[in-house]
Amino acid sequence: MKIKKKTFGVLSSGQKVSLYTISNKQMSFSVTNYGCCITSIMLPSEQGEEDDVVLGYSTLEGYIKNPVFFGCLVGRFANRIAGGTFNLAGNQYDLTKNDSGNCLHSGNPGYHKMLWKAKPFCNLKEAGIVFSRISPDGEQGFPGELDISVTYSLTVNNDIAITYSAKTDTPTPINFTNHTYFNLGGHDSGTILDHTVQLFADRYVPVDSQSIPLGDIADVVGTPFDFTSPKKIARDIEAVPGGFDHTWEVNNSGNLPNPVANVYDSASNRSLTVFSTQPGVQFYTGNHLVKEEGKNGFIYEKQTGLCLETQHFPDSPNQSEFPDSILFPGDHYRQQTIWHFDF
Repeated sequence: MKIKKKTFGVLSSGQKVSLYTISNKQMSFSVTNYGCCITSIMLPSEQGEEDDVVLGYSTLEGYIKNPVFFGCLVGRFANRIAGGTFNLAGNQYDLTKNDSGNCLHSGNPGYHKMLWKAKPFCNLKEAGIVFSRISPDGEQGFPGELDISVTYSLTVNNDIAITYSAKTDTPTPINFTNHTYFNLGGHDSGTILDHTVQLFADRYVPVDSQSIPLGDIADVVGTPFDFTSPKKIARDIEAVPGGFDHTWEVNNSGNLPNPVANVYDSASNRSLTVFSTQPGVQFYTGNHLVKEEGKNGFIYEKQTGLCLETQHFPDSPNQSEFPDSILFPGDHYRQQTIWHFDF
């Protein structure tokens, strides 16, 4: 196991930004302390070369802009909150309305636009980085000071684990995720429509035209949202206006990471299996990628990457029937997601 550190760039404030590359004998990934963004995951090919299987940018400047959330940590509350407002303990809290009158990924400033403290660690079986910061009371409009740590690590077994931890001094909604876009054929290999996906989820969250939950959780049987058996993304995507960008309820979620999803690309013979403690997963097929210039000048177009954002359900603070997303003083928020790669 190895960790390499280099300077990724300098912010307008003069603060230096670092890029860390964590590797085992077979694969590696890189992550920056700006937004805790994963900038690359390098996997070997059958031809003995390497491919970068996540979308992103070559420079810090790309991540400073990053309108599509490539690779980043999302918080304090991932996904959408209807009307950019919620009530908690008799108080109304107003957030940034940055998505058709709603709040998406906590508005501005997002956690993906912040510089995090970084502490590397390395042993014989695992290496990684612990990122941390204090989110002050009122940041993004949310109540309570939040003490956060997020650990990104790689094991000798080709697992990338993301472990989220937080404590608060005031009740507050909390919902962290990572927004990495995968293309197992390589970030510059084109569409992901021929990737085969299986979701270990029998139900999904129906939404309105603005992707706000309708309040119920529906069975996937007989719908385009049925990924209980492996199928190519292309098979049913045309039946869903705009493509997939929905939350599925993970079967048997609990305190230990359970299977969430499996993705397979036959062209490269690579697969990704996702495990998580989170109750939901947002499966997003990169529908809003339009001429986004990425690594080495490559232009990412619609549906050239997919996201599997393990998380709580969207708009949970306003949806009493959804799993509770409120963290209370004295409690410890801990969630973990694992990406296992085969190649």
